[in-house]
Amino acid sequence: QVQLEESGGGLVQPGGSLTLSCTVSGSLFRSYSVDWYRQAPGKHRELVGSITSTASTVYAEAVKGRFTISRDNAKKTVYLQMNGMRPEDTAVYYCKFRNVWGQGTQVTVSS
Repeated sequence: QVQLEESGGGLVQPGGSLTLSCTVSGSLFRSYSVDWYRQAPGKHRELVGSITSTASTVYAEAVKGRFTISRDNAKKTVYLQMNGMRPEDTAVYYCKFRNVWGQGTQVTVSS
């Protein structure tokens, strides 16, 4: 059974940085893509970016150039490095692997 555990959320000031982690239990981690989503209050959940099994990445326009997704197959973990953060990045961030969602982690950008 696949389970995802996210960590690293918290409060950060505008312009600051934060790194989220998503650790996946179960097999075949290295064979699949992992997605990061976020959902702000009152808004739909949106795709932040994805990393494929070969470590190719794609990003939403809103985060391109500021956020970076990477993976460590030995640790079965995917990272979302967020730099130059803005108040509009405030949301609950989720990772998704093979149609299984993590529990989400709150990120708040505020002074």
